Amino acid sequence: MKASKASIASKASKASKASIASKKILIITYYWPPCGGAGVQRWLKFTKYMPEFGWEPYVLTVDPDHAQYPAIDESLEKDINPSLKVYKTKALNYFLLGEASRSPEKVISGSAIDNNNIKNRIARFIRGNFFIPDPRKGWNRYAVNRALELISEEDIKYVVTTSPPHSTQLIGLKLKSIFPAIKWIADLRDPWTDIYYYKQFYGTIPARIYDRRLEKKVLRRADKIITVGESLAGLFMSKDASVQKKITVITNGYDEEDFVSVKETSPDLPTITYAGTLTEQYPVDSLILSLLRLSAEGIKYIFNFTGSYPENIRNRIVEKLPDDSFHFSSYITHRDAICAMCNSTVLLLLIPDHKNNEMI
Repeated sequence: MKASKASIASKASKASKASIASKKILIITYYWPPCGGAGVQRWLKFTKYMPEFGWEPYVLTVDPDHAQYPAIDESLEKDINPSLKVYKTKALNYFLLGEASRSPEKVISGSAIDNNNIKNRIARFIRGNFFIPDPRKGWNRYAVNRALELISEEDIKYVVTTSPPHSTQLIGLKLKSIFPAIKWIADLRDPWTDIYYYKQFYGTIPARIYDRRLEKKVLRRADKIITVGESLAGLFMSKDASVQKKITVITNGYDEEDFVSVKETSPDLPTITYAGTLTEQYPVDSLILSLLRLSAEGIKYIFNFTGSYPENIRNRIVEKLPDDSFHFSSYITHRDAICAMCNSTVLLLLIPDHKNNEMI
């Protein structure tokens, strides 16, 4: 249901006069179960425990039938607080247009990273210049209309927008312009125009200027800004002087309940586990050399990799390492990932070769 301009103005006026003592808070997030991956878990876990601290969260997300997720993990649905009210809307799915609008997770970790493939280079150019800030902005119109209704009907005084996708922050920007009295908190989990794969989309100068303007407008208009680390906070503070007074770092954490029934065992062979993404911008050659050194010293080991990776990187590792020393798997559930990590000898962290990699 789309609210008329007159009704919106009337509701905005009422909201401006209302008390701000309410503890109701609307969380607007694209990533939500059955979506999997790290991005979904931050606010899934926050909303699980917020009622214990006097907050009543509402979640607005995209209907899975209209969403484009980097991974599926239906097991995360068990973490949704039974009392939580979740609202879903449809979205205009630009991903139906094909390669040009694929998510950065797929474009950068998949075959599209092949710079010798002209088709993939054209696809990334279209993605970087015609889908700003990202293709998931096809959800914004539907999300704004539903959020307007929820804010008015439930008398909500606080709104959180969490990104990536950074197009979600534009929803908060729109809501703040209609309801000036609401307190808008922008949760930025990753850099925006400084993300390590940003240049892979061949954005033209006008496209990058426009994207930076959107980023700065969000930073200026949000009442509060949350990031996951001090380095990322410093990056956003460097973009606008007003950010320093309103930014807070809330690091990612863990849910103790996830570990209650996990049984740790000692592996027969030293086991190295890496869970995450792998692309050409990660130190793959250094990883291979390190593993080859172990083999040269007669050390037997198992290297477990689970996550997103392009076939050419997998093939490089397979060609150079002993056949029985490695195991690749695609995305696994959050619980299975925890079990795999708890039953490893070493956990490996790989980060991209990028000037801002200290933010990871």
